[in-house]
Amino acid sequence: MPTLFLHNSLTRKREAFVPLDPTHVRMYVCGPTVYDLAHLGNARPVVVFDVLARLLRRLYPRVTYVRNITDVDDKINARAAATGEAIGAITARTTADFHADMAELGALPPDVEPAATQHIAEMIALIERLIASGHAYAAEGHVLFSVHSFADYGHLSGRSPRELLAGARVEVAPYKRDAGDFVLWKPSTPEQPGWDSPWGRGRPGWHIECSAMSWRYLGETFDIHGGGQDLIFPHHENERAQSLCAFPHGGFARLWMHNGMLLVNGEKMSKSLGNFRTVRDVLALAPGEAIRLLLLKTHYRAALDFTEAALGEARRELDRFYRALEMAPDAPASPEIPAPVLAALCEDLNTPGALAAMHALADAALGGDREAAAGLRAAGAVLGLLGADPAAWFRGGGDDAAAIEAAIAERLAARKARDFARADAIRTALASRGIVLEDGAGGTTWRRAG
Repeated sequence: MPTLFLHNSLTRKREAFVPLDPTHVRMYVCGPTVYDLAHLGNARPVVVFDVLARLLRRLYPRVTYVRNITDVDDKINARAAATGEAIGAITARTTADFHADMAELGALPPDVEPAATQHIAEMIALIERLIASGHAYAAEGHVLFSVHSFADYGHLSGRSPRELLAGARVEVAPYKRDAGDFVLWKPSTPEQPGWDSPWGRGRPGWHIECSAMSWRYLGETFDIHGGGQDLIFPHHENERAQSLCAFPHGGFARLWMHNGMLLVNGEKMSKSLGNFRTVRDVLALAPGEAIRLLLLKTHYRAALDFTEAALGEARRELDRFYRALEMAPDAPASPEIPAPVLAALCEDLNTPGALAAMHALADAALGGDREAAAGLRAAGAVLGLLGADPAAWFRGGGDDAAAIEAAIAERLAARKARDFARADAIRTALASRGIVLEDGAGGTTWRRAG
């Protein structure tokens, strides 16, 4: 088995991955806060860590992949107040939307998907441990973590105490012992979600949620913690601090992985710039598999620039891969990942390198090499690509397919009426959309140009 090397954000080094238990790899990734549709930035870590989970399952006997749902948060409360929609309805609807969108991108469900609201007891237990050990304190219905009680605070983000304070969204409050202390528990008003606790009716802070859920399903120490680069501070820094203080003999996450930022047309995505893209927006432009390929064409740790031109290129690359598979429809299934693809993925999840190796396989398959076609399909499986039948890929689906079939029927009627000018105009119009018609003894079939 090849050695898997991964970049550890904590040590800032590429390291050989050695799991705690070689028979069982455990990974936690921060999931969505469910108050609105997922955007492209939300989708990137889902796709990145889906590929990592697929790879780990090829290398190890058992993998437990946990990705949470944050369903108690002030953003959710604000959305409910602004719209009048019940909080439970908002979180249920947006969780279902998230699942549907990620399925369109070919992401497999995690092994465990805990919701924060179902783990309040674990959060309270952690907070009680932190108070008992002197790392947290109660004040005016709040419980706060004492940053100065943890000497290693700032290690993950690599920031000094002054930089940490400057970079944090620090709430100035008279009950804090130190301006950098962060909330573990806070009181709820009657209209806000709340649970009974030793400190009164309230709700958890964001950071304690992930510490509690990772502890519940993966234990005091586990192998990999992942998420977007934007979560390193304060979320992951705070998670790490409170978990290590609650369990001083544990190690929490041994290896931290963070994907880079997503840009749109070279700029940070924001509604104010008018370049905000939800996954639904982009699915209206291209199939989910093309979006997934675009997300994998850039190394996960680098910034990724989304453009519609790049999306079109990703779709054309998939056309080429599917054309190669179409050339060898009877190629035997291969359970083995081709060596060049596996080698690339084992070098810190180098998906661009893996895709380059897949293009070499496609070259051979287009030349009639059945073994290369089988290898291409196996390579696609570990990347979450090429799962469709080639004919289905080129035909597409949905309303677009129905409109094409209607145009073909209209062309047939025009030909029967000997209105050849109209029939030719329909063929030309379809061709301008990349639709190729093929007339044969069995009638007219169509496909998208490769």
